[in-house]
Amino acid sequence: MLKVLNHPLINHKLTTMRKIETGTKDFRENLDEIAGLMAYEITRNLETEDIEITTPICKTIGKQLTKKIVLVPILRAGLGMVDGIRELIPTAKIGHVGLYRNEETLRPCEYYAKFPLELSSATVFILDPMLATGGSASAAISLVKNHGATDIKLICLVGVQQGIDKVQKDHPDVDIYLAAKDEKLNDIGYIVPGLGDAGDRLFGTK
Repeated sequence: MLKVLNHPLINHKLTTMRKIETGTKDFRENLDEIAGLMAYEITRNLETEDIEITTPICKTIGKQLTKKIVLVPILRAGLGMVDGIRELIPTAKIGHVGLYRNEETLRPCEYYAKFPLELSSATVFILDPMLATGGSASAAISLVKNHGATDIKLICLVGVQQGIDKVQKDHPDVDIYLAAKDEKLNDIGYIVPGLGDAGDRLFGTK
């Protein structure tokens, strides 16, 4: 399933992030806020179970999440989406995936992977602001699957059809959530109109 969120607040904040004059502080804050807003839609269909509790008045039946949540940002730009979601789900555990592109094969290669033990019984959110070619996202999904994950959602700010097609071909069982679907990739692999290099803009390295 592909879900492109069309929410006025998300669109407003994403427009701020797209502007070339937006500095690191505002870019980071808006990324954080958009991730939190997206979390409401992403978690809409999470499974719950009944639990008996006691209120100040009486006993009643409430609801609690059936599965734990694990956030897996793709380093490094994916780190900018963690806090916004964790504010809403403070019990979420966090894994990390580091990938780089082999310049000869053009394929993503793993340089770091660390996951919580609960991966196989959790709902796993793969986080990356950009879904461009889809290579890194697909590789990250394969990594968490190799560690036992079966319930996986990919959450990105902006993506293009090429990346969507790649993930859907490699992992048809994974839901994709975007804040916006952009036009295309340019000749050097940047999303158009896009955000520029999200990692550089997030951490002020360019």
